Amino acid sequence: MRPTAVVPLLLSLVAFILSLLCVFAGSKRGYLENGDLLTLNTSMLGRLTVNTSSSHSSLLTSIESNIKGDINDLISDVAKKLNIHDFYSAHILDYCEGFYTPGPVANLTAHPSKNVTKCSNQTATFHFDPAKAIQSELKPGINLTDLKWPSAVQDGIEAVKLASNVMFVLYCIGIAAIGVALIGALVGVVAGNRLFAMVNTMLSFLAFFALMLASAISTGVIVKVTNVVNKHGNDIGLAAYRGKTFLGMTWAATILALLTSFVWFAEIIIGRRKGS
Repeated sequence: MRPTAVVPLLLSLVAFILSLLCVFAGSKRGYLENGDLLTLNTSMLGRLTVNTSSSHSSLLTSIESNIKGDINDLISDVAKKLNIHDFYSAHILDYCEGFYTPGPVANLTAHPSKNVTKCSNQTATFHFDPAKAIQSELKPGINLTDLKWPSAVQDGIEAVKLASNVMFVLYCIGIAAIGVALIGALVGVVAGNRLFAMVNTMLSFLAFFALMLASAISTGVIVKVTNVVNKHGNDIGLAAYRGKTFLGMTWAATILALLTSFVWFAEIIIGRRKGS
């Protein structure tokens, strides 16, 4: 029996759970929705671009007449008038969409909260394509060109496609390694020999390395996409928010995996001194 092995066991368990939550957040409606990579706010999409010029459809003209008039119309939910959702949240395996309740604009008595209505099918190498999702929902007669969807936004999202796939593979490696290390920790508590401590040290470090790379890549993807969207999408009422909960979970799992490897290494040193 090795009571000190309980510490890395608990660290491994928490790191394992956090890693799983990072991957499976948003896997179904209402399941850890705030664990998204990023969220696109489309509730005001097109509010600065709709006009009555001949280059736009008559349907846009009718929509404009509904959203222009007084101050309440100017802050109304334009997304519903275009037949799209207020927000689209990107996760590792899928994306979710829904509406803000009680409305997309904060006031003195209420702050908007997400009400998820649907999530896409889970895909191992999922890549979020908001343009495709939004275009499929727009009312007939309207397309993203009418809304002046910035090509720079689409280019920025496409630029991180490969990184998203690599990120998923690294999370799988990290979860597998920390999962095996968790089993090894259970054995280590009972067996209590240096061999298990050495194996668990290597597994924990492998998990740390994979999770560190995955966390770094996911952070880069989140920062790049949100910056591109906010820079080029502001003129058409498009905004993006970083997934702070996701970032907290992934980096916490990474740090815990590193601490686990340190503790197991300390167990090796302690065992060697006792043996001598």
